[in-house]
Amino acid sequence: MKTDILKKLIKEAVREAIQEELKDILLESIRSPKTIVKESIQTIDTPKPTFTQPTMDARKAYMDVMNETSLSFTSRDAQTFNPKSVDPINGNLGNGEVGMDQIMSLMNNK
Repeated sequence: MKTDILKKLIKEAVREAIQEELKDILLESIRSPKTIVKESIQTIDTPKPTFTQPTMDARKAYMDVMNETSLSFTSRDAQTFNPKSVDPINGNLGNGEVGMDQIMSLMNNK
């Protein structure tokens, strides 16, 4: 049997099967009881948030907290910086030493 004839036979058989199934599906949908879905939309009123002005006690408490955490720096708190001569082209990046006064000022602050 040639493949063209076999192909035509398969196509016809598939068409017949699909048509029969579609007929059954359509008849089922017509015969079955129909359910009606009724949708309704309800609006719900949500209360809007109201803003109340904070009392002076709350403001004062916040200001006290802010004042406790604020820092007052002076020139004594600044570290001394003595730049050394560096020559990155010839490989001299400085000796990398830190003075004892800088270490002690760091230790005393904590």
